[in-house]
Amino acid sequence: MSWHDGPMVAFDTETTGTDPLEARIVSVCLARCEAGATPEVTSWLVDPGIEIPAEASAVHGISTEVARRDGRPPAEVLEPVAEQLIAAWRSGQPAIAMNACYDLTVIERELDRNGLPSLGERLEGEPMLIVDPLVIDRHLARYRPGKKRLEDLCQVYRVTLDGAHTADGDALAAARVAWRMATRYPDELGGDLPGLQQLQAAWHREWAEQFESYLRDNGDPEAVIERDWPVRRVVAG
Repeated sequence: MSWHDGPMVAFDTETTGTDPLEARIVSVCLARCEAGATPEVTSWLVDPGIEIPAEASAVHGISTEVARRDGRPPAEVLEPVAEQLIAAWRSGQPAIAMNACYDLTVIERELDRNGLPSLGERLEGEPMLIVDPLVIDRHLARYRPGKKRLEDLCQVYRVTLDGAHTADGDALAAARVAWRMATRYPDELGGDLPGLQQLQAAWHREWAEQFESYLRDNGDPEAVIERDWPVRRVVAG
């Protein structure tokens, strides 16, 4: 049985910015999904402890006032989010996230800021089991014209996107896209999940190297595209 025939957890964050090393979580969703069943969706609103920039609020619709009034402290949200992800991975279930490296890096950085054990520490050497539609589509459909945003992939894979740029809507859409991908590319994606992690890491690294080379050849000689996946490493200094 392929991973997409069983249960999976989809997750997404909405944040204060685009840099995962600095962004703070504003909302987060975990959705337990299985083919033929109604998803079990849990979402949290978070007070990030800083002002939410207007450009971020314009995307996800959450203002500083609303987050401060109705949001929970980050540590109260991060702990159950981390534990539910760990429980899924230890039971062999994948976590689905569009551009997973962004969200996982944000979560790891927030855990560190709040003095909580990292996902890696909690796993004690066991692997993260991630399915990232962005990484997969970049590799398996690299020559398809057009952008590769979640809304674009929803059109390509015939998935309805309800509530774009909300954690709930994006998490569920990513899970549905991943399921459609697995049915479209069974040979490439139907293997064991640890093996799929290695493939996605290699696919991301290959894309990053090629994109960096393209940028440097086209007027940006200092361009750097991160090779890390599924979590960006923080280099001291």
